[in-house]
Amino acid sequence: MERFKDFLANTDLLAFASHWGLQILAALVIFIIGRWVARWIASALRKLLNRREVDGTLVDFLGNVVYATLLAAVILAALDSLGLPVTSLVAVMGAAGLAVGLALKDSLANFAAGVMLVAFRPFSKGDFVEVAGISGTVNEVRIFSTILNTPDNKQIIIPNGQVAAGTITNYTARDTRRIDMTIGVSYNDDLKLTQDILRRVCSEHPNVLDDPEPVVMLVDLGASSVDFAVRPWCKTADYWTTRADILERAKADLEAAGCSIPFPQTDMHLHKVEN
Repeated sequence: MERFKDFLANTDLLAFASHWGLQILAALVIFIIGRWVARWIASALRKLLNRREVDGTLVDFLGNVVYATLLAAVILAALDSLGLPVTSLVAVMGAAGLAVGLALKDSLANFAAGVMLVAFRPFSKGDFVEVAGISGTVNEVRIFSTILNTPDNKQIIIPNGQVAAGTITNYTARDTRRIDMTIGVSYNDDLKLTQDILRRVCSEHPNVLDDPEPVVMLVDLGASSVDFAVRPWCKTADYWTTRADILERAKADLEAAGCSIPFPQTDMHLHKVEN
């Protein structure tokens, strides 16, 4: 208590407050302006990469990394303006970073996986993919996670480590896709007629491509039906619409021709045992 009184007695409070007030104000100005400059540089980088038609996933990832790096530099500059020993602070932060890195090895693994995803680009922004058991449209690849939007408009955040470690299925990587359908008819139906109807349904659809040619062939004698594989090709963007149209048209045309699509059935034979 006596030391505090001596400090007050021997210190010009106005000069002390003015000195530290100016330093704090300078630190705030450096931080606010520096953060604005960091955002501006990151935004300018994104615009430049977009003009060069760089993949959107890479643009977002690099923009986030550049902003985070510049913001860290701004914080160090603000601390330096307060008179804090930044060099010693960086050394301490480096040592602490090693300990934190060991504790947060999963986060570092996610960061490394994010770099790999951006470098090798198994998918791009806007692609419809299946990763880690989740299907959705790629919205963004962040530093530690990948964001998908599902068809029912849910946002799914998946750690990059899980994305890179598992199988990645990219449904929109190619311009065309094959539609795989199995259509069964009764054992009593005319198989040649059925095959002709299914071929005609495929060939007459405006979205079905002539090359590769649609394939219709008998693939299985099932328990309740004779099964045909129907495999037309279409543009990727038309996949679901084309598939639904062909199934609807095939059912209607088969029934109009007297063919039937049977329900699963089981024949039971009862034997009477006489005593």
